[in-house]
Order: sequence, then C-alpha cells, then structure tokens
Amino acid sequence: MPPKVVQKLGHALSLRTWDTMVPDRWRWLSRHLPETRAGERLLDVGCGSGAFTIGAALRGYDALGLTWDDQQRERGEGRARTLGVPARFRALDARRLDEADDLRQSFAVVVLCEVIEHVLDDRRLVRAAAGCLVPGGRLLLTTPNVDYRPIVPEHAGPFTEVENGDHVRRGYTREQLVELAREAGLAVEELDAVSGLLSQKATWVTYTAGRLSPHLGRALTAPLHPVVPLFDRAASELFGWPPYSLCMVASKPRFPR
Repeated sequence: MPPKVVQKLGHALSLRTWDTMVPDRWRWLSRHLPETRAGERLLDVGCGSGAFTIGAALRGYDALGLTWDDQQRERGEGRARTLGVPARFRALDARRLDEADDLRQSFAVVVLCEVIEHVLDDRRLVRAAAGCLVPGGRLLLTTPNVDYRPIVPEHAGPFTEVENGDHVRRGYTREQLVELAREAGLAVEELDAVSGLLSQKATWVTYTAGRLSPHLGRALTAPLHPVVPLFDRAASELFGWPPYSLCMVASKPRFPR
C-alpha cells in the first residue's frame, strides 16, 4: 500500500478514537484547507496532541502545532513520527501567543479550534492569532455555540472563573464571533456550524459508556462515525436542534487601510 494512503488511513483512524464531534470539526477545517504543493505555513494554536496539525501536514501545509506542555508536544511528535508526517510541535501557552515574536506575520493559516472558550481574555488571543497571519491569511476558528443543549450534565456549568483548562464561558453567538474578528482587524468571510443532533447523541454514548470504560465508549461509537455525517444536518433541521459548535473563517486584509 502506498505510504500516502497509509498516512491518510492512520490519520482517519486517529480521529475516530473518541467522540464524533472531533471528526466533525476536522471535516469543516479540511474543506477550508485545499491540498497544496506550495507548503503554505499553518499554525494550529491549542492543538492538543496534534490530530489537526498532522491532518494539515498531510494536505501539504508546513504545519506547526502549539500545545500547552512538553508532554502533549512529545505525544504529537510521536504520532507524527508513527505516521511519517512532517508536522512540527512546540510547547507554548496560547495566552502568551502575542509574546512569540518569531511567529508574527508568518502564517497563511491560523487554526483556533475549541480554544477561545478556555481563555478569559479571548480578545487578546484572537488579536494575537491575527498578528500571526500574513496579509491575505485566514483564521479558521471553532468554538461552542452558546445555545447548545448540554450533552452531559457538566456541560451545563457552572463554568470556572480561573483558567484551569476547563471552559470559562458556555460559548458564543455568531454576532460575538464577528465582533471578536473585527476588533482584531479581520474580515469575516463565512459563519457555519457543526455537530448537530446525531453527532451530539453519539457523543453522549461515548461519554456515558466511557464512565465505565474508555474502550467501551470508543467501541460503541466507532460504528456511528461513518453514519452520523450523512444525516446529522438534516436531522438537526428537522427537529430544530442547535449545533454544538460555531465555525468562522476570517481573513486579514491584503492592503492596509
């Protein structure tokens, strides 16, 4: 089997090891990351163990993932080595992104996927992300929808007032995302949403069974991964079910005013 096929299959399997909302976000991201041979630089802020960073590298991007500590950095590097993917990782607190002078005005794409809801000063973070973009570069952002229906009781709050890794706010409205982008000097190109009724219910299975055993949760959800994307949006519209995450594409003007 060709190495590229093995890499893509391995990445696809890594996205299916937990809830269905993770691949939902990757499908949205990948629609805005056309395959490239130009090696455009991409920065994945708050990348965790690097699944999306690796996915971007597989699509031809010179991808750098920023994660919160050396343990997660090493995990991301290990996953990339296993798959033979040239993704790179660095331990850097997202709250201090604006202090990383070497990252400024260096990237064609910056990804902020499910990050700003963990940070008290979300305005500072979005401005820092915008500062990492070259003129014409794009910010790809996802975050919880303030109107989501809690999947498990703890998703209903209360939300922490200290930055300990949990959510510091429930989520955002579309208008609030536009406000954040514009305040950072970005132009909003698209607003969308992912993870509707079926995806949320499948994730409930993962969380609930996972309380007994993480392996059980993954095993029960695995058969749902190929089915959920086919009918999720239609089912959500039929029952008027709010999406879990909002998505935004915002660009940095090419010509300063």
